[in-house]
Amino acid sequence: MANGWSLIIGLIVVVIFCGVSWFASPKGENQTVWRSSLILSAWAMFLMWAITFMAQWHPLISPIHNSLRPGYD
Repeated sequence: MANGWSLIIGLIVVVIFCGVSWFASPKGENQTVWRSSLILSAWAMFLMWAITFMAQWHPLISPIHNSLRPGYD
């Protein structure tokens, strides 16, 4: 079952990946492009996953079941 630790663990993994990509990016004139591409893509993927996770974990609207017969409410 999913819990709040999933977000924290995911955040830690992304922070570690960003730190590694900062130091392991290839040296040269495109080093800034590599760093920014890797870090921004990691944060974008984390944010998309976190928003989707939170939307399913705590839905704002509860589903309404309209297909029930009147006698079985």
